[in-house]
Amino acid sequence: MTRLPAGVLREATIDVGAIEDNVRHLRRLTESEIIAVVKADGYGHGAVRSAVAALAGGATRLGVADIAEAIALRRAGIDAPIVAWLHAPGTSFAEAASLGIELGISSFEQLLAAAAAASADRPVAVHLKLETGLSRNGIAPSDQRIVFAEAARLERIGRLRVVALFSHLSNASADDDRAALRAFEDGVALAASLGLAPRLRHLAATHAAIDLPETRLGCVRIGIGMYGLSPFDGRSSADLGLRPAMTLRGAVAAVRRVPAGTGVSYGYDFRAPRDTTLALVPLGYADGVPRQASGAGPVTIGGRRFEVAGRIAMDQFVVDVSDSPVSVGDEVVLFGDPTLGAPAADDWAAAAGTINYEIVTRIGPRVMRRQVSA
Repeated sequence: MTRLPAGVLREATIDVGAIEDNVRHLRRLTESEIIAVVKADGYGHGAVRSAVAALAGGATRLGVADIAEAIALRRAGIDAPIVAWLHAPGTSFAEAASLGIELGISSFEQLLAAAAAASADRPVAVHLKLETGLSRNGIAPSDQRIVFAEAARLERIGRLRVVALFSHLSNASADDDRAALRAFEDGVALAASLGLAPRLRHLAATHAAIDLPETRLGCVRIGIGMYGLSPFDGRSSADLGLRPAMTLRGAVAAVRRVPAGTGVSYGYDFRAPRDTTLALVPLGYADGVPRQASGAGPVTIGGRRFEVAGRIAMDQFVVDVSDSPVSVGDEVVLFGDPTLGAPAADDWAAAAGTINYEIVTRIGPRVMRRQVSA
């Protein structure tokens, strides 16, 4: 029976080789430059290790949500181009500019703030984001002319360098995404008419990069796919040629034989239907295991599959293993690579009524991450 290292209750192993391979595979598939998205601590996998692996796999840029995430990567020694695109009102761009961090710009005010952060010999690199139907951030069509004209002027006088035009898709349907593509192309044409000719355009994330080739535009942002998870309902990681990078494991903390009718965990939502063996697993919703998956979340112990019995608590949950031989210290796999027999993150997402993105990104800091490379 496989066991965790001595003294370890819970851990997530991160296969950086899988991240590298996934990026390499998606780069070949899309024939595009890859912006590897490592926001939210690399979707829970660790931003720095994910960034290093993605760059080794051929990514040319990194994407994060906010400047603090970008600064952390710089401080870790990563000197690749990084773009950050979500900014609080009144954010100063001075430190980001001094570190060569590229800024996603969604408004005229942000454009001026970026220009104000330029130094005499170093323009600030920006990606201008266009609103194309997602109704989040991005320059509204009614504002694009004035923003593009000012960006062109600031570029001419050396305050800004417009690296890219970009937007984001809804993935609601192929028709909706094609409509967004048309809106984006209109914005690109307007920008060109006003003197902007950035080298990059990026619109597609993993979903469209795989399924809607016309949205690739020579550069795509890869997030969930680089971690080996599928953005599609009904299509697995293996179907897409991807390998999940995270395996979440725990060690059985206690084993108890109980008679039929015994209540389990808070509320006694589960009562033993027969004499049975219960195994205690030291992971709970404080570790990111979704409470909504109570009574349904799958695990494997010794290669056999079981489900959570009763409610998931803050620090632990219980598994009814029936008459299977289980001992304290045995490995419990919550999710990992299903081609190796583990439950998938998708299985936990289905049990909790959510998506695999949330399952991996919510894994908490109490879970030790251990880097491996298969």
